[in-house]
Amino acid sequence: MRYYEIAPTKIIRANANTFTYSSNTPLIIGSFVMMPVGKQTLLGIVIKEVARPAYTTKEVSAPLDIPTLPIQLVQVAEWMSSYYHAHLATVFQTILPRGLTKKRRLKQREKFVHKRDRTHFLLNETQQAALDALNNTNAGTVILHGVTGSGKTAVYIEYAKQMLNQGKSVIVLVPEIALTSQLVAEFQQHFPDVVLAHSKQTEAERHTAWLAVAGAITPQVIIGPRSALFLPLKSIGTIIIDEAHEPSYKQDQSPRYSALRVAGVLAKIHASIVVQGTATPLISEYFLAKENNRPIIELPERARADAIAPKVALIDMTKRDAFVQHRFLSDELLSKMQASLDANEQVLIFHNRRGSASTTLCENCGWSATCPRCFIPLTLHGDAHELRCHICAYTEKVPTSCPACHETDIIHKGIGTKLVESEIRRLFPNKNIMRFDGDTEATETIEHQYQALYSGEVKIIIGTQVVAKGLDLPKLSTVGVVQADAGLSLPDYSSSERTFQLLAQVIGRVGRSSRRANVIIQSYQPTNPAVQYGIEQNYEMFYQETLALRKRSNFPPFTYLLKLTCTYKTEAAAIRNSKALADLIRSRYPNISVLGPTPAFYERQRDTYRWQITIKSAKRAQLLAIIGEVPGQYWQYDIDPMNLL
Repeated sequence: MRYYEIAPTKIIRANANTFTYSSNTPLIIGSFVMMPVGKQTLLGIVIKEVARPAYTTKEVSAPLDIPTLPIQLVQVAEWMSSYYHAHLATVFQTILPRGLTKKRRLKQREKFVHKRDRTHFLLNETQQAALDALNNTNAGTVILHGVTGSGKTAVYIEYAKQMLNQGKSVIVLVPEIALTSQLVAEFQQHFPDVVLAHSKQTEAERHTAWLAVAGAITPQVIIGPRSALFLPLKSIGTIIIDEAHEPSYKQDQSPRYSALRVAGVLAKIHASIVVQGTATPLISEYFLAKENNRPIIELPERARADAIAPKVALIDMTKRDAFVQHRFLSDELLSKMQASLDANEQVLIFHNRRGSASTTLCENCGWSATCPRCFIPLTLHGDAHELRCHICAYTEKVPTSCPACHETDIIHKGIGTKLVESEIRRLFPNKNIMRFDGDTEATETIEHQYQALYSGEVKIIIGTQVVAKGLDLPKLSTVGVVQADAGLSLPDYSSSERTFQLLAQVIGRVGRSSRRANVIIQSYQPTNPAVQYGIEQNYEMFYQETLALRKRSNFPPFTYLLKLTCTYKTEAAAIRNSKALADLIRSRYPNISVLGPTPAFYERQRDTYRWQITIKSAKRAQLLAIIGEVPGQYWQYDIDPMNLL
């Protein structure tokens, strides 16, 4: 008889990750078994073999007919459980596909294979130097810092080819599969058997992809968002993280892990390389790379020698004489749009706020339409003629008169992508226009419409951040930013960094070829450093200024953060319990900084009240210890949060 620590895929006890069971047959680490727990029988994963315990144990089933989980993923799961203070069962629920024990027949779904003109890369001198630098790196994390249009994808593909020739698999992480259609298109030109893994697949499709990878005898190329890290590959040569600055690489549900951190651990176990590719590296990542002497490979020039930098114009939105023809589309922007359309070229309009108007109010008495559950302003969606809450999805009809004073002086203020679309359709009625944002229908996403965008069939593209990255459109010649400083007013230490990233990225959609292009940036804060450096795409200056500011205010990378959020039915309970926990933490950990409690940025959500405590510490272990003292019910925690909103 042998004895093993088995981890169930369902939480049995909050303070126990594994349980000891016996088996008549030898079990392999990572194999799946059915384990009796009281009157239940649960799926479990074999973690390790142990000596016979002093107590009586139950026996598990023989290994199931499911491919064994690679030992590297078992080790990653245990690390995630410890590093993010998450129950091991919760981690395995994240790592494993649902319905692992089901037997089913897969229904084939339509595949979107995008076509691009370029099928062969000839690396320039700078790209070849970057590839050589990657080949001279033994293991660890490398930042591939390349300006937009510098040809990072070409380096990815050539490096991936080398890994496959060595018999090693490649994982390419993308922020969201639908946002990086041309990267998928480029890889599919070179690797016809690319495995795609993403949340839009059905449970059966994900299960089938998981089984196919587990049973593969040849090296694989995997492309997907952060969950692609957990496909059961036996030997990984490199993990490429495209657009590594994107916040979507941090999961917002438990376990709240960073794909950048997990990729680093997985690569270390496989003795392989992580490549963080981006034009705008995260401030913290760039600082840590310098502090730890990790390689930073620069691609400072555009890939094409004939590439012409775009002409950038900055429009001060406080100067109303620049807006004679339209109230929020400047004369300069409209002129450049018309010129591009007359030349049969494309226009991209970026505004990072969806809907038609952000505020509905009465001019007579000041009444404002707010969500009765979340207490935030309702957003007008003109196409559906309704007011909508972007937190809980509550909707109501647009009022024709004020419910408070009964006057008809109802006005709608603010700019959203739907309003931008309706105005541009009025100004350019005969042009093919498409909008991409969180309200876009499933069949109208960039993934589905990529070919029409690439071919130039769509003449005017409007959208939020989904259009600011991952688009390389050869016929694009004008880019307009409706309000560049829209995110600067958010009360968060990373707001300026996010503004800089989005501006630098959206400007980078042009200037990749010999086509002359124009960028028109509109802003109420034209002298703000994030706007100025974003327009110049001057990462080094923005990095230096932001790093100095964070050092003075003691924010990452100079400290570790823990965000605690409570959710109660009444405001009094939220205040009382958050104050009690803050006082307890201050008394037990006098050497750390406790901010708050304060109302969360969205204080009321879905009929509940949310209050927040932010904790800073020079020692991450202290924050993990504090998590252990947080009451399980009513509280959520996020260690190493991307923001404090």
